[in-house]
Amino acid sequence: MKTKYVFVTGGVVSGLGKGITAASLGRLLKNRGYKIVNQKFDPYINIDPGTMNPYEHGEVFVTDDGAETDLDLGHYERFTDESLTANSSITSGKIFAEVIDKERKGDYLGKTVQIIPHVTDAIKEKIYKFEESNIDIVITEIGGTVGDIEGQAMIEAIRQVGIEQSPEDVVFIHVTLLPYITGSNELKSKPTQHSVKLLQQCGINPNILVCRADAPIPENMKEKIALFCNVRKENVIENRTVNVLYQAPIMLEEEGLAQAVCKQLRLENSEPHNEEWEQMAKRIENLKENKLNIALVGKYTKLDDSYISVIESIKHGGYMHNTIVHIDLVDSERITKENVAEKLRKYDGIIVPGGFGSRGIDGMIEAIRYVRENKVPFLGICLGMQMAVMEFAKNVLHLEDVNSEEFDPKCKNPVIHIMETQKAVKKKGGTMRLGAYPCALKEGSYAREIYGQPEISERHRHRFEYNNAYREVMEKAGLEIVGTSPDGELVEMVEIKDHPFFVGGQFHPEFKSRPDRPQPLFAELVKKALERKQEEM
Repeated sequence: MKTKYVFVTGGVVSGLGKGITAASLGRLLKNRGYKIVNQKFDPYINIDPGTMNPYEHGEVFVTDDGAETDLDLGHYERFTDESLTANSSITSGKIFAEVIDKERKGDYLGKTVQIIPHVTDAIKEKIYKFEESNIDIVITEIGGTVGDIEGQAMIEAIRQVGIEQSPEDVVFIHVTLLPYITGSNELKSKPTQHSVKLLQQCGINPNILVCRADAPIPENMKEKIALFCNVRKENVIENRTVNVLYQAPIMLEEEGLAQAVCKQLRLENSEPHNEEWEQMAKRIENLKENKLNIALVGKYTKLDDSYISVIESIKHGGYMHNTIVHIDLVDSERITKENVAEKLRKYDGIIVPGGFGSRGIDGMIEAIRYVRENKVPFLGICLGMQMAVMEFAKNVLHLEDVNSEEFDPKCKNPVIHIMETQKAVKKKGGTMRLGAYPCALKEGSYAREIYGQPEISERHRHRFEYNNAYREVMEKAGLEIVGTSPDGELVEMVEIKDHPFFVGGQFHPEFKSRPDRPQPLFAELVKKALERKQEEM
């Protein structure tokens, strides 16, 4: 089968759900037996989001091959259960850097380097790269909205793809807004009309419109949109807000999105096999309401997207145990020794997630002391594991001047220090220990029981690590090393045995969790939190 292309653009405002639309379509086409891949083009000039503050662009999602990517790749992976690569996350900055590098090498043979054709050719190269694999359908989302100055080259590139490929091999989907005006109690189509006209001025006629609306779209409005936007009425798709994120594919299936795509691409196999996904979505919708409370104690608590994969992973653990989990983001800067019990008393489990910089670490350490002493189920992720090591050194070993070299390179007891391979690194972007690495689990450990296998693979994103000089004294006092690199040199996991669930991992387990296959650490955390809640009732 010849590779086919689906392009998803957005208009009017950002945050309409292009990523969820693209991810849902990927699942629906996969359920029809097609080999799909999702791809995100972000117009910003950063090479990748790796150096951005989470408040700028949400979490940084990491792929197996070590790419620091947009959070939408997390949605793609969770919905389609396909592991993506660096070629699924492209930015304007990455494209410009490659073009300039070629120019410096003389690859353009003295030509004047321009947006067209050089930048657009570089963009198309990323799109067409999947033709080298066995991919049937490439679903490419263009970040931002039509009209953004940074995204013009990307819009032009996909226009060219539409010309270069046969009409039955390309489909353009435009996600737009139908605002509901409370004063007149009606939806308004004018923003959608203007957005489509702006896209048409760029040379692209959308085949399908996915209209985000908070009220049902009347048939006469669909007819009006179809007429003014030059699309078929059946290709005006209603995109409602769903109660549970994973209901989106089923909702869009019912609205006819996948069928419209299959018709446009002339795909013979258009019969859906959504039974398993439907059953999962129905089960999630009917979960028990037993008010299990989990706190995420971190430093980026003003934006849920900063920890979106962790939040979704906790929910996945709840799905497995037939329970709704209520998740609160607790600002670690507001936690002190005096108020920690008051702040955390109501929670059945605590997670301290990843992060960078010294802001808020004192509160994290106080939170970890509280869960260790009060036997509250605890999971430390990356920085969270490092803070668990620091807390143990401070409050159990009673070492003086304990810190991480990230925060105080001259401290007396650097229980966390910079990795040997990172010492010579000067550039910040894309230079950490990134991607999937194997981890050997200690026989007889709780971690090995949880995973059920002697070796695992998890994704990493860090420069600092557990200082091996403290291994013996830490383990003798009760903080056991239960996961290491296969050669035994790097500490990857720690746990406390006389605790219902006290586990820290240097990696990011949240990146591999799926709604129908929760990551084991999150599933076990929810299980232990439920047990604790039952004991207290």
